[in-house]
Amino acid sequence: MKKTRAVELGTGLFALLGIGALFFLTTQATGGDDFSGKDLYSVQARFDNVGSLKPRAPVSMSGVTIGRVTNIEFDPELLNAVVTLSIDGRYNKIPDDSDATILTAGLLGSQYVGLQAGGSDVYLEDGSEVLFTQSAIVLENLIGKFLVGNSSDSE
Repeated sequence: MKKTRAVELGTGLFALLGIGALFFLTTQATGGDDFSGKDLYSVQARFDNVGSLKPRAPVSMSGVTIGRVTNIEFDPELLNAVVTLSIDGRYNKIPDDSDATILTAGLLGSQYVGLQAGGSDVYLEDGSEVLFTQSAIVLENLIGKFLVGNSSDSE
């Protein structure tokens, strides 16, 4: 009888620790580092394909998070996606000929916007648009091209 009670207590403790670990992971993975300061400016970028980019995704430059994606909309006239980026005001010296690329964190990770600096002496400001963009690489399209390329090579 004592062994059964010890096994039950051990199992209950293990389950409780598992639930606690899941709670900890969910609170850490939700990205609580908003750029909620009052010194923000917004820029827009147009992409042909945003993949699985979501609002609140990071905007980074040289690996440093400098902002967040605040909005993603479809432009019915130009038939592309308009992504609004909210950038921390401390980073106000980003050249206006910089390019924006949708990148993936890891092999199958979440997507984010990466900015790469251009060489202009004019800087991005509130309401401006990033003109040079590169859309998301869709893994399914790459696999399809690889498979089609291999099947045509064997004929």
